[in-house]
Amino acid sequence: MEEGRYIYCIIGDREERKFDSPAIGERGDDVYSISHRDIAAVISVSPIIKYPISRANTMAHQKVLEELMDDFTVLPVRFGTIAGGKENVAPDDRIREEVLKTRYEELKDLSLKMDNKMELGLKAIWTDMESIFREIVDENTEIRRLRQKLISHQSVQSIPQRATLGELVKEALERKKAKEEKNILGIFKRTSVEWRGNKVFGDAMITNLAFLVDKTRAGEFDGLMDKLATEYNGRTKFKYIGPVPPINFVELVITLDEE
Repeated sequence: MEEGRYIYCIIGDREERKFDSPAIGERGDDVYSISHRDIAAVISVSPIIKYPISRANTMAHQKVLEELMDDFTVLPVRFGTIAGGKENVAPDDRIREEVLKTRYEELKDLSLKMDNKMELGLKAIWTDMESIFREIVDENTEIRRLRQKLISHQSVQSIPQRATLGELVKEALERKKAKEEKNILGIFKRTSVEWRGNKVFGDAMITNLAFLVDKTRAGEFDGLMDKLATEYNGRTKFKYIGPVPPINFVELVITLDEE
């Protein structure tokens, strides 16, 4: 099988060097960089295959980025990106010429934009859903009346009304999540450069946010996180993640397939 180069990220660096993190694929390949002027691609030798999005593969990709982020500005490349050779041009040379050199201005501008930035993640999860549903009933007259009617009249005819009640509760739950997410965002937005909302899972998860934060404001962000946890006083559990590479704010798409 012909081999190419797996591309993890682009960094701001003039030197070409090796790194400690193990390469994707569990073969023991070195992770190293190739440079053009003051930017470099971080790569490893790899068969030209489609890597499954498994925990082992995604963690290998992530670990390389995490090793680099303390010392370099990291521009993550989409998971699974592999450069093959072309017309007797080696993969390393293709990356240098067709990515680093051809896209130099774009990559340099993006590197300057992301300089001294990091990503912090925040998930908010209700700890007691029974109390949340009680709040929804107390706050919504229509839900409360329909619920009481169903409790008083148990019959086959009530099945459509039960479906209606379920929809009303679902809508009320989403409105409640949106309101609490807005409150949480209001606390952090001024401390962050950008933010992104990611998919939430289940009834209990209120929000799943990613913030791009200047490293000089990390302490301020931590202080706000402590304040938030105190304010919600156990009603909501917060999962605070980071710092991590800015994968929610940069995902370079590079296409250098084998020909």
